[in-house]
Amino acid sequence: MPLALHIPDGFLSAEVAGAAAIVAVAAVAYGLRRADRDLDEARVPLLGVLAAFIFAAQMLNFPIAGGTSGHFLGATLAAVMLGPWLACLVMTVVLATQALAFADGGITALGANVLNMGVLGALLAGFAIGAGLRVLPRTRSAYLGLVGTVAWLAVTAGAAATSIELAASGTIPLVVTLPAMLGVHALIGIGEAAITVAAVSAVLASRPDLIALGRFEPAVDGPASTAPAGA
Repeated sequence: MPLALHIPDGFLSAEVAGAAAIVAVAAVAYGLRRADRDLDEARVPLLGVLAAFIFAAQMLNFPIAGGTSGHFLGATLAAVMLGPWLACLVMTVVLATQALAFADGGITALGANVLNMGVLGALLAGFAIGAGLRVLPRTRSAYLGLVGTVAWLAVTAGAAATSIELAASGTIPLVVTLPAMLGVHALIGIGEAAITVAAVSAVLASRPDLIALGRFEPAVDGPASTAPAGA
């Protein structure tokens, strides 16, 4: 049984793969329209650097209990740095490259993988952080706590969606795959949260102007310097 978010070919029914692809294509198409408004010349290099970083980081696995392994997802980091819609596009490029060039995730399951890790990951992260910033104290520590929590949530949400798709395809019963996937990815999510918080904290300390969702004075645990950017 696969305990990874990258679904291979042959694990999803045509109906489930097609439905996931329709949702993913619609989200990516809207993201491309939003890119005309959200992407400026200053953010183009950041977009490329983030895509390269997430691609490389996803190739590095860390061990998890039971002999399984997990990897960095990067959706929350991308959402923090670029906003949810541009982050969705970055995740789509990464996942498409992995599937087409490295057979990491099936081509027929690409729509589902984009949905689980790009759409649910980046959009859920972006909108959750945007909502949290409206109600939480405007402090650096509260912001980093929110980022870590959302990073964990994005991983577990992707795991839950993968389980539902496998069960709907008749591949593995939901009562089997959901506890297994959530159990493993709850641990992976802790590593994801730690890496994401460390990366965002470093950016806040050196280049807070690069943060798209929430801006704070460097190394100051006090009021935000500007209002958080909208999702």
